[in-house]
Amino acid sequence: MRVLEAIARIVQLGGDPALASRVAAMRARFEERTGAFAPEDDWFEERSRAFWADAVTRARFGREIEGNLTAGEQAWLAPLERAHRGLFRAEGRVLVDAWSGAELVVTVVEEASRAELDAAAGQLFDARVVGGAGLGARSSDADSGLVVALLPGAVFHPRDATAAIAQVLAAARERDLSTDEVLDALLRMERMLRSLSRVKAAYAYRPEALAPRSATVPVRRTARTPT
Repeated sequence: MRVLEAIARIVQLGGDPALASRVAAMRARFEERTGAFAPEDDWFEERSRAFWADAVTRARFGREIEGNLTAGEQAWLAPLERAHRGLFRAEGRVLVDAWSGAELVVTVVEEASRAELDAAAGQLFDARVVGGAGLGARSSDADSGLVVALLPGAVFHPRDATAAIAQVLAAARERDLSTDEVLDALLRMERMLRSLSRVKAAYAYRPEALAPRSATVPVRRTARTPT
């Protein structure tokens, strides 16, 4: 069973009205860590995909609907829960993690994500990669060996923030922060940059913004929103 199909099935089941309160709670926690998003935001679809990537990995949502999954879909639950989250840049088929230093050769990428990678050469992005041994990319090649898949839901940081991000990462290492603490903070910074007009990346991406108290995102001020 394709890992991407398994994820799609989990997300589909998440639309069950009976699970609405659970999904709402997961989303509230995700927004608390990374910044709020609403349907009227230009970045709503991107953040929605990132939320579901978080739900099927860190939040282990698949376990809550495991009984409604096929055996092939269930086989991907454990690998998804061990997914590697990184701050990547793409170098061909290799994803280089600027935070951990890991280099991963990806074998499975959905078409939409591949188009994003092609358009964002050299750009840093927050994403998750999952690997599975003996879980083929297609249902017909379940014994084909190791599959390494880039999950949908990547969030791309602006190119002009790359230098500032390097300073943030250096400060995070000095503070011995965890991967999720650092990357969640960077998502808050990206959200702040989008929400404020005429603000340079260096203002939003600062070591000071690593602090948890920075999770509160300021009121959006854009050209289409009265101030």
